[in-house]
Amino acid sequence: MTSQLHKKGEIWSARFSEPMSDLVKRYTSSVFFDKRLALIDIEGSLAHSAMLSAQQIISKDDDAAIQRGMEQIRSEIIRDEFEWQIDLEDVHLNIEARLTALIGDAGKKLHTGRSRNDQVATDIRLWLRVEIDRIIALLKSFRGVLLDLAERNSDTILPGFTHLQVAQPVTFGHHLLAYVEMFTRDTERMLDCRKRVNQLPLGAAALAGTSYPIDRRQVAKILGFDGICANSLDAVSDRDFAIEFTAASALIMTHFSRLSEELVLWMSPGVSFIDLADRFCTGSSIMPQKKNPDVPELARGKTGRVNGHLVALLTLMKGQPLAYNKDNQEDKEPLIDTVDTVVDTLRIFTEMTSGITVNSDTMRAAASQGFSTATDLADYLVKRGLPFRDAHEAVAHVVRICVDRGHDLLDLNLGKLRAILPEVASLLGDDVFNCLTLEGSVASRNHAGGTAPEQVRAAIIAARTKLSL
Repeated sequence: MTSQLHKKGEIWSARFSEPMSDLVKRYTSSVFFDKRLALIDIEGSLAHSAMLSAQQIISKDDDAAIQRGMEQIRSEIIRDEFEWQIDLEDVHLNIEARLTALIGDAGKKLHTGRSRNDQVATDIRLWLRVEIDRIIALLKSFRGVLLDLAERNSDTILPGFTHLQVAQPVTFGHHLLAYVEMFTRDTERMLDCRKRVNQLPLGAAALAGTSYPIDRRQVAKILGFDGICANSLDAVSDRDFAIEFTAASALIMTHFSRLSEELVLWMSPGVSFIDLADRFCTGSSIMPQKKNPDVPELARGKTGRVNGHLVALLTLMKGQPLAYNKDNQEDKEPLIDTVDTVVDTLRIFTEMTSGITVNSDTMRAAASQGFSTATDLADYLVKRGLPFRDAHEAVAHVVRICVDRGHDLLDLNLGKLRAILPEVASLLGDDVFNCLTLEGSVASRNHAGGTAPEQVRAAIIAARTKLSL
């Protein structure tokens, strides 16, 4: 009887007096998205089988049969010949049923000493570990492209903004290095998250562990885990590692969203700081002149998508009692989509950023507007003994006069400047105009973390060193 029921895929059917309804099957099935875990599930099962054999819980012949059967299943999945059945609910039961069909009773022994609860927790961690490594590698490539662009523009001047108003001139290389810092921290968060992902839940069984003499550390070693989850209840029930990963991913997407906003602004004809290659843009169905920056716009939108997945996972866990609950089936779709979104965004931005055209003359012209060197004039007066607040007030007065007359600071000669500021006229010398030039302004910020070209080049060298670690 048990054998017949198992062929139907209803491995707990003996407990029930009627079959599961088709509606419930559709509602509870996860196979059409968790089949992404299929090859990882086989990897975990092979390690579990090897341990069962080593511990003499199953025979070596059974282990050998399981190994052979799993190799065939792996091949079928890779060739897209594996028949997925909704009646079998999830990836685990589909693979187990196929294994039993191939090798007979030996396939039924594979699940000894484990539950789907610790099996799926193991699969998710194994899969996510691979994806974290891929994201870290992609972050490295993207940071490298940013550094290349920064190096080519270590002397390129553009306006720096606060409140989207012209503030002070900076170098474009320095501006790009700000994003290098952000994505470097993102890399560090992923590396740190990986440590907590890389702990083995297998052996926790349903919730309490198992009475079989299993060796969890052997399985951890085979699968490359750093250690084992210390508490069986926690091992099967919590998804905080997935939440942590999604939070780190949300920060990555937030940084991309900020960069995207700037790319959209910079590409606008009214700004024209940069141009994106045509292959990353689209046209308009009605306006033939349009070149729309769809990639960065979509990245802004996809940031909301990942943020939503983070909230979904937090909400998923917030009311669950110990231990495992069916709610946790809902962890996979947001987690998988988060991975796909981050990976795709990193790939496309790496290629797109490497082809950015920089309009340096336009950037420089924009930096010449809005009195961007006004702070430099205040600093000049301070260095000659005037208290900063008095210097700030004096320069604000100069700016007000220039606005009324339609002048820029560099339009003034020394005589006019002294006439406007008679109280500090004695502090003003011919060298005052050196600090009012864009080049003089950025060069004066020659300290660690500053925008001076010399510091930008030094920061790029340091960042490349960190990139190689």
